[in-house]
Amino acid sequence: MNKDLRVIITGATGMVGEGVLHECLQSPDITAVLLINRKPSGVTHPKLKEIIHSDFFELSSIEGQLSGYDACYFCLGVSAIGMNEEDYYRMTYTLTLYIAQVLSKVNPEMVFCYVSGSGTDSSEKGRVMWARVKGKTENDLMNLPFKKVYAFRPGYMQPTKGLKNVKKYYNYMSWMYPFFRTVFPSFVSTLKELGQAMIAVTKDGYPKKVLEVKDIIKLAKSV
Repeated sequence: MNKDLRVIITGATGMVGEGVLHECLQSPDITAVLLINRKPSGVTHPKLKEIIHSDFFELSSIEGQLSGYDACYFCLGVSAIGMNEEDYYRMTYTLTLYIAQVLSKVNPEMVFCYVSGSGTDSSEKGRVMWARVKGKTENDLMNLPFKKVYAFRPGYMQPTKGLKNVKKYYNYMSWMYPFFRTVFPSFVSTLKELGQAMIAVTKDGYPKKVLEVKDIIKLAKSV
């Protein structure tokens, strides 16, 4: 694919989305970035446009602003900690599929990149609730009429220095990153590598639809 990519990012006020946004703004391949947020990101850049929208379950009022994009980097998500399955399913599966269906209708040539997680259960039958729900989300996204759908399954991600939405506990763990990367190479990458890998699959594709950590690192090296 040629350069001059136009991308949509969800979840840019969270750690993962902010890290992906940072890579998109740095990339010479990307000329326009649209953020869909419930609250302002606080980021300004010549490439950047932001839509503040309170109800992600109802996008009809902004649907006309979502066409003409080459990719969506879907970084919106919630932790399953403390949530029952019904609520987690609604915020993870129902919300993701609704937004993806809207985007597939207005951008049928779009590449959709979904941030899932290491350990996701593609069988949808395992004992771990979040893994089942993520697995169903991945599976059903693959059936939507996009050009391509990729499910990214990162594990531990080393934050990008200088960004503001890094979760506090990373302040106590980041110093161990070199050790983690050496001992757990199949589970550890950086946020920078995740963003770069998304840009890489948008440009050039990838033979696998489900990308584990080793695939993410490999793709990042190609950017």
